[in-house]
Amino acid sequence: MMAFTIAGREFRTLFLSPLAWAILGIIQIIQAFLFLVLLDTYLNEIQARYAGFEQAPGVTDFIVTGLFQNAGIILLMVTPLLTMRLISEERRNRTLSLLFSAPVSIAEIVLGKYLGVFAFLLLLVGMTTLMPLSLLSGGGLDYGKLAASFMAFLLLSAGFASLGLFISALTSQPTVAAISTFGALLLLWIINWSRNGAGGVLEYLSMLRHYDRLLTGLVNTEDLIYFILFILAFIVLSIHTLDNDRLQK
Repeated sequence: MMAFTIAGREFRTLFLSPLAWAILGIIQIIQAFLFLVLLDTYLNEIQARYAGFEQAPGVTDFIVTGLFQNAGIILLMVTPLLTMRLISEERRNRTLSLLFSAPVSIAEIVLGKYLGVFAFLLLLVGMTTLMPLSLLSGGGLDYGKLAASFMAFLLLSAGFASLGLFISALTSQPTVAAISTFGALLLLWIINWSRNGAGGVLEYLSMLRHYDRLLTGLVNTEDLIYFILFILAFIVLSIHTLDNDRLQK
């Protein structure tokens, strides 16, 4: 399938620039620092404060959940930098028509570019998950909550990438795509802060609400369906946008 060939090319292209290496390095340093801060706080404050309580927060509740909450915020700032050039640079360099003339469908082009950046984000997800796994050397973890946190971060990454891809398909300026993607993601992150009459609708649209619920270990179909529909919707919109461009040429 040509989509995987395009995905492989996009993945390799990311590592040909210093941006991808800088993102990996900086994120790991920040995440490692936050992980150590959470660990130190748990050992020196939380354990002593809740000693003797039956429902006291454990290592997984405090450290793992806290780590993935911070990772979500970092991902919100990083994803626009990774997705901004996916299609907008092709449009800016006027190479989009070459893709349209190639023996590959629009759907394969979009899926290939999406899978390429998602593979990079999957690497970030894996590197983040390795940190809480290191706690196994000194104690136990709630594997159910750890798996839920991993899945939540994976779905969040996939959702961020799909929205970034769609916005990149709308413009020929990568910088505009990055700023617009960050603004849209931030809006979806904080939209449930509103307390007006439409609070129920806004809460459902909030990515933070669904993400936080999954981090608690409560895996339900509502949150899973939200992320799946979110991802599919923006991939389909990206395909539709490029298809319109092809018909106009």
